[in-house]
Amino acid sequence: MKVQRKIIKIDEELCDGCGQCIIACAEGALELIDGKARVISDNLCDGLGACIGECPTGALEIIERTAEEFDEQAVHQHLKEKEKAQQKQPEPTLACGCPSAQIQTFQPGAHSKQPVRAPADIPQGSALSHWPVQIHLVPPTAPFLKGADLLVAADCTPIAYPNFHRDFLDGKVVMLGCPKFDDAQAYIQKFADIFKMAGIKSVSVVVMEVPCCQGLPIIVEKGMSESGKKIPIEKLIIGVKGDLLKKERIAA
Repeated sequence: MKVQRKIIKIDEELCDGCGQCIIACAEGALELIDGKARVISDNLCDGLGACIGECPTGALEIIERTAEEFDEQAVHQHLKEKEKAQQKQPEPTLACGCPSAQIQTFQPGAHSKQPVRAPADIPQGSALSHWPVQIHLVPPTAPFLKGADLLVAADCTPIAYPNFHRDFLDGKVVMLGCPKFDDAQAYIQKFADIFKMAGIKSVSVVVMEVPCCQGLPIIVEKGMSESGKKIPIEKLIIGVKGDLLKKERIAA
């Protein structure tokens, strides 16, 4: 039944597709379609505007219009179906048998083959101590997570920041992902499980300065909130020219 009520409106010209509002919407009413955030069904939007504060461009507002009534049962069913769909998705593997998801732990700087000689002004080798590194491939039970200092990095940051291994990765366990293109809800659950099970000591989140990257700290915070843990979080912002712009503490 349609009624006159408050509901979210999205200005497509202002929306840059960062996806932060989607993470903030507990009802799952928003999705990224063709690079823009959209309300997928009026009856899933409660019109309270929890998503508005997360939008960096001011593309969201609350308006009054004729819309389907908010339906809590529909929301419950929608979230249940999304969860089932996520559970059915298999871990990505390659037909050739390449061990892309095989859990490995090794000494930083160790090489299976003779490495290509680095320039003289880059004396330090790799600080990576484990494999895999993609968020969706790392299971919460991975042994290298136990008692670790966790580095969660947007996957553009190692390319932009020249001393990523030396300044950020050394002594930490890294997990890489993209808050814009990856499944934010699945990542929230993944981090919740990690924080519950692994005894993580600290968390550093490294993101680019671009708006779409700012969803990654939100994903980590929401995962921590769901886990019931309180762990120190540091946020580091990298400029598109490769410099470290800002460091800040996020309240645990």
